[in-house]
Amino acid sequence: MSRISHWPLAGLRIRTPNLELRLPDLDDLGALATLAAAGVHDPAVQPFRIAWTDAEPDGVARSVMQWHWRCWADWRVDEWELNLVVLRDGEVVGSQSVGAKDFAICAEVSTGSWLGRIHHGRGIGTEMRAAVLALAFGELGADTALSGAYENNHGSSGVSRKLGYEPDGVEVHAVRGKPLVLNRLRLTRARWEAGRTVPVEVTGLAQCLPLFGIPARGA
Repeated sequence: MSRISHWPLAGLRIRTPNLELRLPDLDDLGALATLAAAGVHDPAVQPFRIAWTDAEPDGVARSVMQWHWRCWADWRVDEWELNLVVLRDGEVVGSQSVGAKDFAICAEVSTGSWLGRIHHGRGIGTEMRAAVLALAFGELGADTALSGAYENNHGSSGVSRKLGYEPDGVEVHAVRGKPLVLNRLRLTRARWEAGRTVPVEVTGLAQCLPLFGIPARGA
């Protein structure tokens, strides 16, 4: 049997006009780790809770690979995190995740992402978020999607505005020994349907549905 028979997520593909998102293989993970080690943001600011720039590059690279392996190993129908590698013209440019807890009951997902610093400012962040929102709303039947961005993460905040997210409260976290405000954001199905503009194609999903807590179609 193929690996897809045992782990059908390996066959899932999400495509937009410029990008492909998929579960990374070992070569993809190596490229992703190298990209992360080279930097994912301006080192003068810390727009993530994870200390990307403050850690040693080798440690950053290793933690990226370990995080993906951990999410694979910890996958459960009632709590899952789908971490996808993002490719543009065949090159690994970043990572986009979508996850949920008790999705079959709550129909709510959360997303997270990062891009290699050299790929910032090209519209990739918006397109890759739109890709997983199409998976969540259009294919899995989500009702809401959550995101969040620190006050100094202008890129992520801009993506959320473009895609129709609305404010959903704030949190205060300790980052680099100082308080930093996280703006929570929420996108409803109605606002997603009204504002979607990026064409998205999803293939290889049917056999994956039971892993998301959704009955196989036709079952």
